[in-house]
Parts: sequence; structure tokens; C-alpha cells
Amino acid sequence: MTDWTKLTKNLEERGFTVHTFATKEEAADYLNREIDGVSVAFGGSMTVQEMGLYPQLAAHNNALWHWDRAGLMEALATDVYITSVNGLAETGELINIDGTGNRVASTLYGHKKVYFVVGRNKVAPDYDAALWRARNIASPKNAQRIGVDTPCAVKGDKCYDCKSPQRICRGLVVLWEKPKGTEVMEVILVDEDLGY
Repeated sequence: MTDWTKLTKNLEERGFTVHTFATKEEAADYLNREIDGVSVAFGGSMTVQEMGLYPQLAAHNNALWHWDRAGLMEALATDVYITSVNGLAETGELINIDGTGNRVASTLYGHKKVYFVVGRNKVAPDYDAALWRARNIASPKNAQRIGVDTPCAVKGDKCYDCKSPQRICRGLVVLWEKPKGTEVMEVILVDEDLGY
């Protein structure tokens, strides 16, 4: 059971703004009100896709979707970036693993506002558990989803630290604190299971 108060306190002490919602619909409504008339990019995120957020924001923003590969370079220069995490520690660390690097790069630098939407299933008690979760739960499920031929995709059970040319785990980013230069870095906590 996640201690939302503890998690919020730890994230805020690290410089993140935090909002908690009971449902993905409430979280989507909040973001739809907050983000208006700007350029916004969406990182590859099943969480964000499950929320149905892209069509809502595309109706009144210049929106770029990660899986529309034509906009990847443009996405680096948008005002707002929305993604999720592969693991979030109750102690406040945000963990992401990436194959290309564009998604994790956008969480570090270049946008005025970055939003991380995180379902309760991604929260772990501490850094080690969050890293374990990112490597052994999120990464195999993502590898299966995109259909690569790696041991984790075949078995779906854990990271094998493979050397496959199709490996999707090529970079690890840990945000210990809000990076300098980003006006707002907000964690949207949702008390539902979302994404991997």
C-alpha cells in the first residue's frame, strides 16, 4: 500500500510539484485544463495512452505523439513534455529506462514544463526496488509490446542484461531532484494501475 503523504513529501523536498488523483479521468481533466495553447509532446507511455490524453490536448494545443516518428525531433523543442516513469521510489527517485534516448532526454532538459503521470503500480518502497521494477517488470513488458527478439520479451519474466542488437534497455536515467532550468516538473500520481 502506497503511503501517498510520504511520497508527496519526499517528491516535494526534491523540488517536484505533486498532484494526486483518484482516477485517470480526473488526472486527464486536470492536465487538459493546465495545458492550453502551447506546444506539447508525449513520450512513449502506455500510461498516457491509457488515459486518452493525446486527443484531448491535441484539440487546443500543438501536440506531437511519440509513436508518430515524424515528430521526434520537433518534440525536443516543445514547451511541455508529458511522459511517465518505469519506477518511482517512495523516497522520491524517478527512474526511466530507454532504448533510443529521446524520451529520457526530454525529462532532463529543454522543456519549460515536464509532467510525469504515474499509476500506483509503478511505486516501489525505495530506490533499489524501483530500479528492480523498471528492469524486471516494465522493460520486459515493453519489449513484448514492441515485438523485439530478446530474452525478456520471449519469457516476459525479468531482465537478462542481454547483448541482443534488439535490446531496448540502453540508457538509464534517475532523477534524484528536479533538474535546473525547467520551470515546472510535476508528478501526477494516480491511484489506479496504469501502464507498465
